[in-house]
Amino acid sequence: MRAEIIAVGTELLLGQIVNTNAQYLSRQLASMGIDVYYQTVVGDNMDRLQEALRLSSSRADIVLLSGGLGPTQDDLTKDALASFLGRSIHIDRIAMDRIERFFMDRGVVMTENNRRQALAVEGGTPLPNETGLAVGNAITHEDTHYIVLPGPPKELIPMFEQEAKHGCYSMY
Repeated sequence: MRAEIIAVGTELLLGQIVNTNAQYLSRQLASMGIDVYYQTVVGDNMDRLQEALRLSSSRADIVLLSGGLGPTQDDLTKDALASFLGRSIHIDRIAMDRIERFFMDRGVVMTENNRRQALAVEGGTPLPNETGLAVGNAITHEDTHYIVLPGPPKELIPMFEQEAKHGCYSMY
């Protein structure tokens, strides 16, 4: 199995943060016998993200995306993947209930943009986020497996280990 990691975020390109997720994911995949052939960093731009998806899907069996799942308009990862795959996105009810409870428990009014964190790609499996709000996703399309993970390492690592890793093992 060949894998590619796409890290999404203009802050990575500008050097504002270090991409520790790629290092972590590469080590994890290698320990599972999955070869990482490429790592790509792409900014928060729909066209460039879709181009990265097009290229990665032509050369990898597994594409892991990290970042771009937050509540702001520049968090485009799920939108880009859904568009690339020709699928719709929808609110995952379980994730939305968790987000609403998060704000309610803190006595804070949830703003509408926080609904974006509950988006899931049609036909995929939502990956619960036990340490944050943005739900991940696992989707198989035309023999390519896509795993969508949050950007903050404190969210990515538990989601990978508790949800995605098991799915990776079942892919081969």
